Parts: sequence; C-alpha cells; structure tokens
Amino acid sequence: MSASDLKTLWPGYQLPEGLARSILRDNPWWEGAPSRVLPPRRRRFVDEIHRSLERKLAPITVVRGPRQVGKTTAQLQVINDLLGRGVPPINVLRVQFDDLAGLGKLADPILRIVDWYEHTVLQRTLNEVAHAGARTFLFFDEVQNLRDWAPQLKHLVDHATTQVVVTGSSALRIAVGHDSLAGRIRTLEVGTLTLSEVASIRFEQTLPVALPINGIDRIGQQSTWLELRALANAHRELRDLAFDAFAERGGYPLVHERPDQPWEEIAAQLNENVIKRVIVHDLRLGDRGRRRDKTLLEELFRLGCRYAGQAPSVAILARELQRALNANVGPQKIRKYLEFLDLALLLRLVDPLELRLKRTHGAPKLCLADHGLRASWLQEPIALTPEALARRPEDSDLAGRIAESIVGTFLITSIGGDQIKHFPERSGEPEVDFVIVSGSVRIPVEVKYRRRINALEDTAGLRSFIERSTYRAPFGILVTQNDEPTVTDPRIVELSLSSLLMLR
Repeated sequence: MSASDLKTLWPGYQLPEGLARSILRDNPWWEGAPSRVLPPRRRRFVDEIHRSLERKLAPITVVRGPRQVGKTTAQLQVINDLLGRGVPPINVLRVQFDDLAGLGKLADPILRIVDWYEHTVLQRTLNEVAHAGARTFLFFDEVQNLRDWAPQLKHLVDHATTQVVVTGSSALRIAVGHDSLAGRIRTLEVGTLTLSEVASIRFEQTLPVALPINGIDRIGQQSTWLELRALANAHRELRDLAFDAFAERGGYPLVHERPDQPWEEIAAQLNENVIKRVIVHDLRLGDRGRRRDKTLLEELFRLGCRYAGQAPSVAILARELQRALNANVGPQKIRKYLEFLDLALLLRLVDPLELRLKRTHGAPKLCLADHGLRASWLQEPIALTPEALARRPEDSDLAGRIAESIVGTFLITSIGGDQIKHFPERSGEPEVDFVIVSGSVRIPVEVKYRRRINALEDTAGLRSFIERSTYRAPFGILVTQNDEPTVTDPRIVELSLSSLLMLR
C-alpha cells in the first residue's frame, strides 16, 4: 500500500494527506519494512506491558513516565515482539501524537484515525477481526497532547474489542483521564533507569531485584527488606559498579547508552530535551489556552533543584522567587505551578501523612525525577558515592539531601505515589523522612546518608513512630551510605542507598 492508494480506497474515511503519510511512516510493518533500529537492551516495563496485554484485565494500558526514559522505544519493542509471535502486521496500529501535523483539522482525532485504519488498512472493523478469533493492538504515543483523549478512548473500547497501549510524558491530562476511564485502564508508572537496568545497559550484566513485577504486596513484610539486604550483599561488586555509574550521571538512558560522551554534552541534551521541552512544550498552555509563565516555571524548577529532598514552605519559595525575578508571586500561584511541575514529572511532590481522618497542614517534600537533572540545570555535579564523598567531604550535606530526593522518587515509582508520604515534625514527635502506606500498616523510612551512624540519635524518628501503636508500624527502614550494620534494634532494617535501589 502506498500513499497514492489512499485517495481511491474508502473515500468516506479519508484523512488529510500529510497526516495519512505520517501514520504510514509510523507503521512501516504494513508494507513489510522494518521499524527503526532499537537498542539491544530493553527496560523492565516492556515485560509489564506484555503482561498487561496477556492478562486483559483492562482494555487500556497507560504507561506514564518522564520524557526520554524510553517509552517510545518500549512501544516499538513490544510491537516487534507481537509481530515476531505471528500477529498480522495490519493488526497493529501505532500513532505518535507528538507534534503530528494535520490533527487540528479533525474532530475526535483518535476515533477518526481508527475509522480510517479500519476501512483503509484492516478493511474490516476491529470487532470483525475479534469475531474471527484474531486480536488487534492500538499504540498511541504522547496521547496527552490531544484534548479529550480519554472520552474518545472510552467510546472506542466501549464499542470495539481491541487492546490499547497509551504512553504519556505528562500527567496533566493523563490524570484527568482516569475518572472517565474508570474500570477500563491499568497504569504503569515508569521512571529513569533502575540500578538493575543500569547494570544491563551500561555493563551488559544481570543484577537481580528483590521484588518481581507482581510482588508489591510484600512491601509491608519486614522479611522482604531483610532479603533485599542479603541479595544486595551477595551481588555487592556489580551493585557498586552500577551505583557508581548511576551516582555520577543519573538514570536517563541516553546517559548510559553513550557513557563515552563528555558530561557537558550530556547535560546540554538533558536540559534541551527534558527540562526545556517540558516547560516550553508540555506546560506552555494552561486552561482555556492561557499561557503559563515560562520564566516562573524555570525559576521554580531551579528552586526545586536547590531544595531537593526538603519541604520548603510557600513563604520561603515566595521570598526566593521575589529575589530572583523581582516580582511578587502569590502563594496560590506557587502551589499551582509546583503541581504543574509534578504533573509534568520533573518534580515529584510527597505530601504530609494524614492521620486520624484529619488533613495535615504542611508543605510537600520536593523530590527530583532524577538527580542528573539537577546537575545539568544548575551545572553543579555533586559527589554521591562513599568513595567520591571521601575525596570531596564538602559535598556531604548536599549529598544527603540528594540521597533523600532519590529515595523519594524511587519509592514513588516503585511502590506508587499515593502510598508514599512524609511525616513532618509535630508536637512531641520527630520528623520521619518518608512513610510507606501498605494496606493497614505504615512503614517509616529515614535517610541518614553519612559515613557514621549514631545508633540512638539517627533512629529517634523511626523508634518514635514505631512505638506509637496508632501508626501500626511493625518495623522501620534506615537508609545509609555504607553496608556496615550499626543498629541493633530488631525493628529497624538498615540498608545502604545502593542496596535499596535493588528493590525493583
């Protein structure tokens, strides 16, 4: 099939010619041509997408993650797998909505593209294919760029038997879509590379993880964390090799696929293709087409980098913004713009823990999507490994905050954002860095990223939290810099940061 054929086939279902050509380019397998060359290594969530498609618990699988973490590559790898397993090429449709020309001319573009696909490519309906005993797969990339994408997908899956995989690098509209797609959607949260993936991509070695894809229910068991510590110690050499690489440059795939490139060039790529792309493209328009303040977003993200791992009040942020921009920015706008950066997956906001059905007032803790973004945006790499910190002890305080930010983002991505909170200091109770809410129990997590641990002082917050029966905390986790155990309290599991990152 060529583009010239499109004008003669099914005239009632034509698309603008430029749009049709772009879709043909997105689907070279229809003409027996290969897709672009893909990396030999694959991220773990490729298997999770396959598992979602096989289980068929929901007709729509949404893969949500920051820009440049490999979502498009994962889509193509899944498609190659399906074709290799015998799925007819015309039964797979892929559309990349990021900057796709011609969409503005269409009302309900997802539905119109599927109409065109059914009548021009399949030459029968999705339901006719299903009744014939075959399956169809629809892959939509960067779908959040479309207005009203969720109602269109709801209409589609309510009237057609098919399976849809949606990827998005912004939650601004992905989150909104959840309400109208209730019962029809499964969401996979992905972040930058895990330590296991760094070992695979950078060193072509296998670093195991403690929890399988379906093992999240074991989070609330202390044995899970003890097994994690034992697993990490058993693979200490490879773990440390991967952690050194991760600590130096962060977890974006491009960093580890091209480790020979100078950091200055890598940093420029991160700034241009991740940070500026999100701020200028994903966040450029607000409700009703109102433009958001690009300068304010950039400066607020800069402050997020400065306060990574901390929970600055709105008053502090307002004072800093006034100093930097010479403008008076109100607290409501600051909160709203922080939410934008969180929904765009540049910053992750960890809310205070709510107790006894009462809303806890307090500022969210700021965690970066990846510490490599801080190094690139501020042009300020910070030593993070124990060996590097021994050479640069002046980085110790900042390294502790960055470690806390890494832990927060890792827990959000690995366990789920709704299950991760922080516990601010309150009357008679010390602060706890994070709390994992797992069913009916709460697991306090304290980050003390330093060379020496004081077994009493550094566990005060954990012990206070555990000892209050109302919190239902059977044990706590202390994240440290080194592997040498110093805490004898059996209720506290001591883990190095590098060991924690082997959880998933």
